[in-house]
Amino acid sequence: MLEVLNLNENNCADCYKCIRTCSVKAITYANNTAEIVHDECILCGNCFVACPQKAKQVRCDVPRVKEAIAAGRHVVCSLAPSFIADFRIRSLDVMADALKRLGFAEVQETAVGAQMVSDEYARIMREGKQRVLISSCCPSINMLIQKYYPTMLPHLARVLTPMQAHCKAIKEQNPQAFTVFIGPCIAKKAEADESPYTDVALTYDELRDWLAQEHIELPTDHVEPADGKRARLYPATGGVLKATDRVDGYRRIAIDGVDNCRAVFDELENGQFGNVFIEMSACEGSCVNGPCIREHAERRLKGALRVDNFAGDQRFDDPAPADISHSYAFLGGRKVKFGSEAISDMLYKMGKTSPEKELNCGSCGYPTCRDKAIAILEGKAKIEMCLPFLKEKAESFSDSIINNTPNAIIVMDEDLVVQQINRAALRMFKLKDASDILHEHVVRILNPGDYQNIITSALHTTTRMHYLADYQLYVDETILYDRQYHIVISLMRDVTEQETLRGQDAELRKQTVEITDKVIEKQMRVVQEIASLLGETTAETKIALTKLKDAMAHE
Repeated sequence: MLEVLNLNENNCADCYKCIRTCSVKAITYANNTAEIVHDECILCGNCFVACPQKAKQVRCDVPRVKEAIAAGRHVVCSLAPSFIADFRIRSLDVMADALKRLGFAEVQETAVGAQMVSDEYARIMREGKQRVLISSCCPSINMLIQKYYPTMLPHLARVLTPMQAHCKAIKEQNPQAFTVFIGPCIAKKAEADESPYTDVALTYDELRDWLAQEHIELPTDHVEPADGKRARLYPATGGVLKATDRVDGYRRIAIDGVDNCRAVFDELENGQFGNVFIEMSACEGSCVNGPCIREHAERRLKGALRVDNFAGDQRFDDPAPADISHSYAFLGGRKVKFGSEAISDMLYKMGKTSPEKELNCGSCGYPTCRDKAIAILEGKAKIEMCLPFLKEKAESFSDSIINNTPNAIIVMDEDLVVQQINRAALRMFKLKDASDILHEHVVRILNPGDYQNIITSALHTTTRMHYLADYQLYVDETILYDRQYHIVISLMRDVTEQETLRGQDAELRKQTVEITDKVIEKQMRVVQEIASLLGETTAETKIALTKLKDAMAHE
């Protein structure tokens, strides 16, 4: 089976945005693409949401559900309560009707499982054996603890997620049921892959596409009866706390966002806390801002308000008692620890030869240059991902070429103010230092006419050979105009020596032609005197000498 989250290599554009947004840096950059490291990924979906090129793709499991329906299975939908935040409808029965038209036999609320989970949280707190209790509702947070924070495992509630608790209850009532969870979460797919209770997990994106394929539209004119259930509060931040009975002696706090949760883990590792119940969600704004919520970035407040309107104070009818306890094991591997010497060597290779050069700008996706160096040692990053490094390297390479070329180079802006000049140009125009002309108008050393002409014309380049009288130089000049970057570049090659030699050759040919002409004239007089002796040879001699003259004249 394909991994839940995959990369479309053709769309990846080397922007590193996914690396910047990935809290656990579960992305390796190789062959100019950002590949997900599945063993390290917690499927929070941040890279999926952040990617501007849609290079991250979520596995589609709709065909598996269609196959179950076509096979005559009793397909039951466990619908997450966040649907009310995403779809522009006002009641559950509207969505239930649409799902049944797709082929579902039953549609139930995952909030039933949420009530079961909340009751179990309250029982654990009343028991008082777990001083710090972290909710186990969010599969991404569960994976974060299992892969990166084994010291938090004792604090994680040993309780199934609402999805699994609900699907387990469904299967206990009907062992033949094929359970399908539908919600805003990508991580639920991986959870379903490992679950004996949930057969398939779909996202709201998949459901929207499926409804569109079947030309099913959701009406928006139905009003939900006033029988709101408290467990429907789960999708909004603090909803788990509100849905769980208060237990004396336990303080309660809600934390959302992976980075915020990690900060809390660090606090828990380094400090002592009294009895506290912590609701944790990987998504900022919790499930109403899940990765597969439509327009999720703009619907956090609206979504939370819709959830609040949809919920209430009532309980679902208590389902048959079910054991929803669950243990969470450590899933992380043993990572190689690199010593300070290896990290320092890599920093040096990155051009970070002093602390001042460790800019920690984050352009590569890593928060610090040291983190980037470790990622390179791990094989997850490349030195070239460092923007300041590339800039410095490019400038050094460019300066090396410009300053060592024998041709004069002058770079001007569109106002013909000199922005850069190389050593050859300084020598050519007898300048002591670049500061003598930098940020000054080029008219100080050259006639600006040709440069003005190329800016106002449609040309991009022009080449000519001309004489600079002020410097007694012949130059072969190419003028380039870059309209995109608004710069004019003059490249000049000193051809004075060649032109001098060419002039000397021309003078020599002229003198030769004059001498030849005199020889012909003299020969003709002699020929005329002895014409009787030479006969027809006279004409041939004249022709031969004339050809010699013409040849010399045209060389």
